This record gives sequence, C-alpha cells and structure tokens, in this order.
Amino acid sequence: MPFMDTIPATSFGSTPSLQVRLAALILAGRKRATVWDGNEPNETSPGMLWRVTSLDKDVATIRTISVERRRFCDIDDDFAYHEGEGDRSLLYWQLVHEQFFRENSSFSKEMWLWCERFELVDIIDKNLALEAHTHIIQEETEAKEIINKALAL
Repeated sequence: MPFMDTIPATSFGSTPSLQVRLAALILAGRKRATVWDGNEPNETSPGMLWRVTSLDKDVATIRTISVERRRFCDIDDDFAYHEGEGDRSLLYWQLVHEQFFRENSSFSKEMWLWCERFELVDIIDKNLALEAHTHIIQEETEAKEIINKALAL
C-alpha cells in the first residue's frame, strides 16, 4: 500500500516472539503505552501515525497521544496498566522492565524513560487480531510465574 509506506514503522519487543505477542496485545486493545530509554533521541510527538510491524509485516496503525520523559521510579500503576503487559500490575512492569534494561543497556531506578501513550487506528493483520486472546492468556500466566518467583526470593 503506497500510503502505508509514508508512515514510519515501529515494532515492540526485543525478540521475534515478543514482537508477535506485543503486537497482539495492541490489536486486542490491551496495550496502549510503551517506554524506551530516555537517553535515546526521540522525535515522537502527539498526533504522529505509526505502522506497527511484527516480523517485518505490517499489523496495525497507531497514533501517538502523548510522550513525556519520566524516571523509572516514577512510573505509576496507571501507566503500567496501560502498557498492557503481563497482569498489568506495576510490580510486573517493574520486574520485566528492570530485567530488560539490565540486559540491553544499563539500569538505574533513577534512569530516564520516554513514556508514550497511543491509540489503535487500524487493524491490518486480522488473523493476529483473532489470535490475540491466546497471547493475553500467555501474558497473564507468565506474569504469575514471574511475580511468584520474585516474591519467593
């Protein structure tokens, strides 16, 4: 689609399986926010349209509602809920994002993050949308395991 080629592409997740899972959460209406390292350049602004890709395939279009910088320690329950991952709790959000940043860059509770909220504009991959409920079940199951393991330490 020529129009789609004019919209910048973005994907969520650091592995192929995570790209699929997070794209499915977007299509299900569950994931409406994201974060990334606040030290990276950012040209995102409210109103921008994005092509969401998964495994190099367009799956949806989203529109940025807001973008701001916050410290990791200032992420609240509301933002974690709208990020839509795991069981949507702040504890789960903190556990998996700390692990991600430790593995992929550096981590500090005081580190700056870009925090974006967005809305779903269009679903392109109807098959992934139909499969989204299975990804939600997997997210919630894995969240219980991760939280239980962390609490047992």
